[in-house]
Amino acid sequence: MSPQNSTFKTTRRNFLSTAGAGFGSVALSALTGQNLVAGSASQKIPHHFGKAKSVIFLFMEGGPSHLDLFDPKPLLRKLAGQKLPDSFETPVTAAGEVYSPLLPDKRKWAQHGESGLWISDWLPKHSAIADDLCVIRSCVTDGINHAGGMCQMNTGAVFGGRPSLGSWVSYGLGSESRNLPDFVVLKDSNSMVVNGVRSWGSGFIPSTHQGVLLESNDPPIANLNNPASVSTEVQKQKLAFLAEMNRDHLKTRSSHSDLEARIKSYELAFRMQATAPEAIDLESESESIKSLYGLDQAETKTYGRQCLLARRLVERGVRFIQLYHGAGSKWDSHSNIEGNHSKLCNQVDQPIVGLLTDLKQRGLLDETLVIWGGEFGRTPMSEKGNGRDHNSTGFTMWMAGGGVKGGQTIGATDELGLYATEDKLHVHDIHATVMALMGMDHTKVIYTHKGRPERVDMNEGHVHEGLVKGATS
Repeated sequence: MSPQNSTFKTTRRNFLSTAGAGFGSVALSALTGQNLVAGSASQKIPHHFGKAKSVIFLFMEGGPSHLDLFDPKPLLRKLAGQKLPDSFETPVTAAGEVYSPLLPDKRKWAQHGESGLWISDWLPKHSAIADDLCVIRSCVTDGINHAGGMCQMNTGAVFGGRPSLGSWVSYGLGSESRNLPDFVVLKDSNSMVVNGVRSWGSGFIPSTHQGVLLESNDPPIANLNNPASVSTEVQKQKLAFLAEMNRDHLKTRSSHSDLEARIKSYELAFRMQATAPEAIDLESESESIKSLYGLDQAETKTYGRQCLLARRLVERGVRFIQLYHGAGSKWDSHSNIEGNHSKLCNQVDQPIVGLLTDLKQRGLLDETLVIWGGEFGRTPMSEKGNGRDHNSTGFTMWMAGGGVKGGQTIGATDELGLYATEDKLHVHDIHATVMALMGMDHTKVIYTHKGRPERVDMNEGHVHEGLVKGATS
């Protein structure tokens, strides 16, 4: 029976349920917002000429300690073992360790590069990229626990349901590649990150802008290849048949973005069968490049693989790549911060330096914005004697590439590293600034949801001009 002459007795619910089986389960419930007319990609014109074309977000899940990595506090050592001075406003902490003794760092600090950027001995290899980093010491968020902190750093709100930053970038700029997703998510283990897929969901904007999760194991994309009994031509005919049925159904239901996304997922998945295997194949890389990323060392191999894959995806036009390290909040160091951070820093130090070095030598760093950070920082007060609690009121992130002026420090925390005191950047400001570096005016990237004009910054963020200086023209 030909598709043109066939009739189907099925409900919409049943159709969508059965259509999602088999090839459609390609982990592409998160798809790309691209124009599917042959030979064209739905790349949108930016509001101005930002240098960054792609973002790589190095997300240290659980909350890395700024006090032990990028923000040295001599007074913390001087007051070690004492209570937080009465002159400090009483903080709100996740575990309530407000009156615990102050915990000094045990790091050796040094200034690196021509800029004299302060970096601790937990990240010794970062000295090679010091002049590329713009360290922001005055970040703040509203989330004091992992669920709220992760949700706000990713979506702008402490509660789920809003689009993620990667989805906003995809929505605002469109796609540079017909054959790969706009927004890709990688994690370093089989553990799920806090909040799961909501961390890269598209919320109320069309489902085509949701992130695509690539698994840490092989193959990274499940079910991508056809069964042995199904040829490429047969697969193509099956998908064409499904597409015809879906489009007929969509004609009277244009408001159903999930159905449109499903149609695009089939077509993208078919194209990915030809292009994705090559994009994720690291064996074609030279041994020197693999070594640069740390793939030849057991402790750095996993994250090095992610960073190298991110570079390959950037080369192929992927807009936003989020690399979770410590999936399952492993950077959370309520106790034994020495053991916890020593191990984790060792896992990421070489891969991150390798990524920035490789991007630079390929001429890609100027057009790739690299972001490092977690959902919050750590407190100067101790927890359980040898750990630190969550700190949402003052912590560090850094940016590099994408037109960002490197070799500088923006903002400051107080003398103990508890509160941001100078040039405070809320998560909303960070998101607005990322959009600006990508060439978008965040006040003009709007999606109307239930009659309300929605923006990435929830109408509260401001672009930090010191970060974007030189990034736009």
